[in-house]
Amino acid sequence: MSNTYRGYTLAQIMSAIDHSVLKPESSRDEILRACEVAIEQQTASLCIRPIDVPLAVEKLAGSSVPVCTVIGFPHGTSTTATKAFETREAVLAGAVEVDMVLNVSALIAGDLETVETDIAAVVTAAREANGFALVKVIFETALLNREQIITACRISELAGADFVKTSTGFAAEGATIENVRLMKDCVGDRLKVKASGGVRTLDQVIDFLEAGADRCGASATEKIVEQYKSSTGLLNS
Repeated sequence: MSNTYRGYTLAQIMSAIDHSVLKPESSRDEILRACEVAIEQQTASLCIRPIDVPLAVEKLAGSSVPVCTVIGFPHGTSTTATKAFETREAVLAGAVEVDMVLNVSALIAGDLETVETDIAAVVTAAREANGFALVKVIFETALLNREQIITACRISELAGADFVKTSTGFAAEGATIENVRLMKDCVGDRLKVKASGGVRTLDQVIDFLEAGADRCGASATEKIVEQYKSSTGLLNS
């Protein structure tokens, strides 16, 4: 029996996972179960839909697990004013991390001023509601080429974001090692990187962490825990 898998403890793995429940059909019971999992495993955060923020805040009260929610999700096509309002409402309700989808169409069109203004408005709204709030910018890398990803990293940094994030999980492709490495190369240690979209296994989490990610978004957290325990012999101990 080993205490680590590929050099990582279970606590280290869980502390890098934003446990996520974001499907439109997710039930109240699924949100409640997600809160239990997040507390039990001490995940980096619980990432839920804006409508679920008050419930998650209530159930996570007294724990060390912060509430994260999504803004302009999943298409990023809400107006900037809408994103700012949504952010302010969520943070005032108790969310302390927000994962916003940037204006993908503006980025692809080369309208970089609109992209930066959009991100900056969310950053301002979050920080005005809670000075410690974190903002992660979702790129939806499946829709972008290499140069657009580099540009999105630069704009996110200029706009004051804390993280750059690969994907919503609702596009044709999620996180890839190549894109995580590219994003890490772009932001260095100035911003953090979150790999999300299709992260379903323990080895994927570790691969992304070793490629430069600081966080991974995953809905399969319980499965990842089982894989860890099975791989280290903890499952039958």
